[in-house]
Amino acid sequence: MMIPIESLRNALAPCLDAQGFIPGDQVQERYCTDWSGARGQPLAVLRPTNSAQVAEVMRACHGMRQPVVVQGGMTGLVGSCVPQAGEVVLSLERLNQIEEIDLISSTATVQAGVCLQTLQEAVEEKYLFFPVDIGSRGSCHIGGLIATNAGGNRVLRYGMTRQSVRGLEVVLADGTLINRMGKAIKDNAGFDTKQIFIGSEGTLGVITRAVLALEPLPCARQSALISLDGFGAVTDLLWHCKNRLGPRLSSFEVMWRDFFDFSVGKLKRGPPGLNLSGTHVVLVEAMGMDSAPDEALFLDALSGFSDQHPACEMVLARSMADAQAIWSIREAAGEAAQAVSPWAGFDVSLPIADMPVWVDGIHTQLRSLDLTQTQTYGHLGDGNLHLVVGVTTDPVLKAKVTELVHSTIGALGGSISGEHGIGFAKKPHLHLCRSAADIGIMKQLKHNFDPFGLLNPGRVLDLP
Repeated sequence: MMIPIESLRNALAPCLDAQGFIPGDQVQERYCTDWSGARGQPLAVLRPTNSAQVAEVMRACHGMRQPVVVQGGMTGLVGSCVPQAGEVVLSLERLNQIEEIDLISSTATVQAGVCLQTLQEAVEEKYLFFPVDIGSRGSCHIGGLIATNAGGNRVLRYGMTRQSVRGLEVVLADGTLINRMGKAIKDNAGFDTKQIFIGSEGTLGVITRAVLALEPLPCARQSALISLDGFGAVTDLLWHCKNRLGPRLSSFEVMWRDFFDFSVGKLKRGPPGLNLSGTHVVLVEAMGMDSAPDEALFLDALSGFSDQHPACEMVLARSMADAQAIWSIREAAGEAAQAVSPWAGFDVSLPIADMPVWVDGIHTQLRSLDLTQTQTYGHLGDGNLHLVVGVTTDPVLKAKVTELVHSTIGALGGSISGEHGIGFAKKPHLHLCRSAADIGIMKQLKHNFDPFGLLNPGRVLDLP
């Protein structure tokens, strides 16, 4: 039964200030939709300002059996944060303080609503570096990064978001506040419970604060575009760069011609006059601490590869502006997808050796359905590929394409979600990459942490 809005307002009045409660008929569009285009209408939006208020809100909602959906920057692509009928939105946008940047421990203590770019810029002023980086850096929130275990452009070197989380504060569905905000790297005192919440998409608890590990700020950065013929040459380049550059190799992004030509030709991204041949174009980036030696090592590595593959073409970034122009090609992914709307987007991971056969097979099967608008690219170094398919508004066709992509990935032992999560969009296909026993454990955890199913209900898992 839906709780009357005035009853809800009265019950939550002690928990929130005057700006903390927005009734559904006054809610702005930004609380109703995410980047996937899915849309819903909440019963109300709740906007606490600190962890204590989050706990009070959750305690009150738990007592009323009121379903809650947690929101951050709303940059998700699987519908997890889109409100469903009868749900209230718990927005963490006002928990937006960087509480501390600790130079000694190389950590930042932040609230969940801090924008990624804000954190990046703040720590760089202290000559430190937060390595997680994604295209939505100007909009996404730290809490959302952690809740989805976001990946991005530098996973090859620094790992997923999980690797950068030192401590965590979480509010459970019943309002219990769990504080594991330690800065120490070593802590083997029992189970590492914070790991349960990282990547759980807000279904087990509300992430309110975090201690994040920082790195020394790289002072040298080298970028290059390299065009290659054949996927074998792409993997040769990957292993060559790993062997020659070692831990300096930070990004290895591969673009098939369908994406590269669209970004450069249609969207006019990249350096002026760029004209590269080859079946694939790779963006390689290295980061180091000593400009001259690092640049020499980078050039020597690429020169050595060119000697072995004389047909390859290379464009080197000679300045920061050059690097930004090169990266603009890859970072046009969101705009490129919108340009072929309506579209179906896929974020999959699979063994690198299986990629060429899988991509060729999928492209062939899509063409047999008269679907010729594709965009294929990804973070090759960590096995994560993205595929965008321009489809009609026919939901049956879109469902057929989704089943095709996800079932073939599952057959190869891959994952239907490399970095974007499951949410609502991928929930029907979770069984294709997770065993019944795996899913059973997930359901047990959900039941133990949220027995009434009030927190982000219906996301990731179907429960009674």
